[in-house]
Amino acid sequence: MPNDRPPTLDPMAVARWQRVAPASSPWLHEEVAQRMLDRLQWIKLQPQAWAHWGAMRGGMQAHRQLAGRYPDAECFVVEAQQELAQAAIKNIAKSWWNPKRWAGPAVHVEAPPPAGVDMLWANMALHEAADPQDLLAQWHRALKVGGFLMFSCLGPDSARELRELYRALGWPPAGHELTDMHDWGDMLVQTGFAEPVMDMERITLTYETPQRLLQELRELGRNFHPARFTGLRGRAWKARLLQALERLPRQSDGRLMLTFEVIYGHALKAQPKVRVSPMSAVSVQDMRAMLQGSRGIS
Repeated sequence: MPNDRPPTLDPMAVARWQRVAPASSPWLHEEVAQRMLDRLQWIKLQPQAWAHWGAMRGGMQAHRQLAGRYPDAECFVVEAQQELAQAAIKNIAKSWWNPKRWAGPAVHVEAPPPAGVDMLWANMALHEAADPQDLLAQWHRALKVGGFLMFSCLGPDSARELRELYRALGWPPAGHELTDMHDWGDMLVQTGFAEPVMDMERITLTYETPQRLLQELRELGRNFHPARFTGLRGRAWKARLLQALERLPRQSDGRLMLTFEVIYGHALKAQPKVRVSPMSAVSVQDMRAMLQGSRGIS
């Protein structure tokens, strides 16, 4: 995987979407979060502190379940936009009369300090990152040595029916190209994660009408491809689009079908390795982690 930004993703379009994205989690995000929660049964580590990256879009139902799963763990909720951070505070804050507000573990709506958490949870965020390797590096820095990352994102087969329809009509791409799970695994290793475990599944969503299908897509995100249609399109084009969507594959009951490929990833933050050279620079944080590991300190 080349060490650069995705070539088919416009960072300005990503930044614009992050500013206007609704402060709510789409149904698909919540469903994927539930499937991620099922995978936690194989994780034995009980975090003393954990971070939820992009909680408002990633799934507040899942956040409450995670908080219940780790009731004594300190929590960090990370949001890129102030509006989403404020919405997260309103959703997470307990009533003033609730004893858990004073006696429960601390909840911070901010990024954790370096090496500050044992688990980082990021649902359906990575495929929208303008610089995914930088985001992976942020996650790596936030984790303690021995801590683990749980994430999900959309894969290349997502909305394949819509992509094929756009190609058949001679239109620009329906969306930016999404990264394969094997490439995500390679990037995890390049970032410094160890023992990455990747898997994927395809989820088929069905819709009664083209209008409902478009509504769902608008809730999920936007087209970030640099070669997408420029400017606004009128009612005539929208009518043509709705008519074209009638040609999408259908179930036996007549409902329109759209496929989403969902990638799940898990990886550990391993002990830092120092390259042997005449002069090596090691951060104080990494040196402390290596010394603790050599002494058998957890």
